[in-house]
Amino acid sequence: MASRAVLSRTLRGAARNTHRGARSFATAVNSPGTQITTLSNGLTVATESHPHAQTATVGVWIDAGSRAETDANNGTAHFLEHMAFKGTSKRTQHSLELEVENIGAHLNAYTSREQTVYYAKSFRKDVPAAVDIISDILQNSKLESAAIERERDVILREQQEVDKQTEEVVFDHLHSVAFQGQPLGRTILGPKKNILSIKREDLSSYIQNKYTADRMVLVGAGGIEHEELVRLAEKNFSSLPVSASPLAFGRVAGPKPTFVGSEVRIDDDSSPTANVAIAVEGVSWSSPDYFPMMVMQTIFGNWDRSLGSSPLLSSRLSHIVSSHGLANSFMSFSTTYSDTGLWGIYLVSENLTNLDDLFHFTLKEWTRMSIAPTEVEVERAKSQLKAGLLLTLDGTTAIAEDIGRQIVTTGSRLTPLQVEFAVNAVTVEDIKRVAQKYLWDKDIAIAATGALGGMLDYNRIRNDMSSMIH
Repeated sequence: MASRAVLSRTLRGAARNTHRGARSFATAVNSPGTQITTLSNGLTVATESHPHAQTATVGVWIDAGSRAETDANNGTAHFLEHMAFKGTSKRTQHSLELEVENIGAHLNAYTSREQTVYYAKSFRKDVPAAVDIISDILQNSKLESAAIERERDVILREQQEVDKQTEEVVFDHLHSVAFQGQPLGRTILGPKKNILSIKREDLSSYIQNKYTADRMVLVGAGGIEHEELVRLAEKNFSSLPVSASPLAFGRVAGPKPTFVGSEVRIDDDSSPTANVAIAVEGVSWSSPDYFPMMVMQTIFGNWDRSLGSSPLLSSRLSHIVSSHGLANSFMSFSTTYSDTGLWGIYLVSENLTNLDDLFHFTLKEWTRMSIAPTEVEVERAKSQLKAGLLLTLDGTTAIAEDIGRQIVTTGSRLTPLQVEFAVNAVTVEDIKRVAQKYLWDKDIAIAATGALGGMLDYNRIRNDMSSMIH
């Protein structure tokens, strides 16, 4: 982490929870509250202005993350994010930190599989300074050899910390088997050998090829007028390069990833729990099935036995799991990308002798969605999903995040009203249809770590899923 509290970095994967802000779908139109302008060099400027707000969040969302890398340079996007805080041709690291601190701003960045993001929250009057700083670190980072060498150790320590987070490890493994041999199957930090070998030329090449105007959205939310941000964009970003073959937002060069039904297990008998993620191929951000799949995910929800009310939760699966003591917790997820996704459940259990029952009842509930979802559970899930999607849009940073993510992934933004309308439109028949399309006797990917001696082999689990429908 940076040495001052005002500078920070956050490692993020794709959204896995239902409550990560509104998403877009194929028939989206631009929100009246979101003004969008595209500059002559292809840079998109998008704002949601709140005239009385005294603070604003401005940032750049870049349509490039670890997915834009190769096996040889995997980890470059994340490494470059670290280097952005280490000084530019006109600001030393110390002067950068001091300038941000002096205006009371917060500067942040994160890398995901498909995006890299740099943003700042500041007082309204300091927005020009914040835009100038973000522009400077994006375009003029010095990438000094000594700083690169120092940062290798920082990233390796970060990798060690991530490796201690079982959930993150399992989801990295899930990607590695579901999209094996493909860009989405790689980790964001990259392998240790790459972290040790990435050179200045790798970082410079990534900037030149990926930090292009047509891949970027400059977003402002809160105390910033659209025309002002357009002027600041023209002043600070007019010299950005343009891709040789620009792609529309949400379009990915190359073929759609192939989902591979497969598994990976990392046995550790010293672990008190089994930690397992099971997924089918999900949907993209722009899929017309996006909202029905989100509602279906919400039907299963999340459960944790440490919650005093856990047996009273609405999810039928939570009743089954809690009454039979089958798991410590579970979390349904819908991980979404530009052209594909992963839809599934993450289970943690110390009931190691009954793992087959846990998987059986979980997959049986999945199958029930294709046959008999109830009106009550669908309507309840719709209400929960709307609350999760809309109530998170609280504050300029959350709004900026929502704008940037939606535009980069689909080219437009749904208004909160459109999100509410899209969720309300989901019916029981829609749930049955998407369950039959994506869950019914489909291949599954499994990633598991921990004490797995009681876990059936992959084919038994897969066949159990098939037998439920015959």
